[in-house]
Amino acid sequence: MPNNPIIDTGEKRLRESVCIDTKRIFDSCVSKDCLENMRVAFSSANQSLIDGAVTIKSRDCQLVECCIDVEEVPFNRGFYSVDITFYFKLLFDTYSNPVSAPQTAVGYCFFNKKCILFGGDGDVRVFTSRQSNELTDCPVASQYINPVAKVQAVDPVVLAADVIPVCDCRVPRMTSFPQSILAANNDGGFSCDCDKAVIVTLGLFSIIQMERDSQLLINACDYCVPERECNCTTSSPCDAFQSIDFPVDEFFPIDRDALIQTN
Repeated sequence: MPNNPIIDTGEKRLRESVCIDTKRIFDSCVSKDCLENMRVAFSSANQSLIDGAVTIKSRDCQLVECCIDVEEVPFNRGFYSVDITFYFKLLFDTYSNPVSAPQTAVGYCFFNKKCILFGGDGDVRVFTSRQSNELTDCPVASQYINPVAKVQAVDPVVLAADVIPVCDCRVPRMTSFPQSILAANNDGGFSCDCDKAVIVTLGLFSIIQMERDSQLLINACDYCVPERECNCTTSSPCDAFQSIDFPVDEFFPIDRDALIQTN
């Protein structure tokens, strides 16, 4: 153990300086995007609900997939281009006439975003001793330390949703979706034969970070030994349920003034 002095910080005592291997954030940016006039793709069954609807209402929108590609920027050492494609799942209540009960239509749309961030340099090769590689019969094959793009985003807000004729000039061309979304679609694909199209405008908040493996020297207080004992009881389901606190906030939402004060 290094012969470092113990420093008293008032709350915890720093025992030593230790070297850790972790992800260091070299660059990051905050994004607030208004995604206008995005066409929603529907399966055949869901498209028939849209074609027969006189009006629709958006119910929900979820971010279900995010594809990220990182490439080095030529002639600008240390900078990388981050290409991001967000895929959204939307739910709509469709009404075939003003007094009918709504039916739910499920559709998907996507948004492409590109930014340039600093990721530093690193051309060394990395070898690990975990599992073997079938081709070399050695530990995991070497790889370059390349920066990794990390995207954080919340489910978008639906700002507008319109039903328009397909011949409208605002209708963009349909493109392919990843297999993960196609597999979730019961019809196995999206309909190209339709009378109406749904155009939405979404508000999206996201944070994009460029990370790289780094060795950092930090001050350590002590080992992080858990203080809470694991609850491994085998009591009855009703006893376990009784130990759960009543969700008061679910029944009595916090008022606006209290929410402002807490923020």
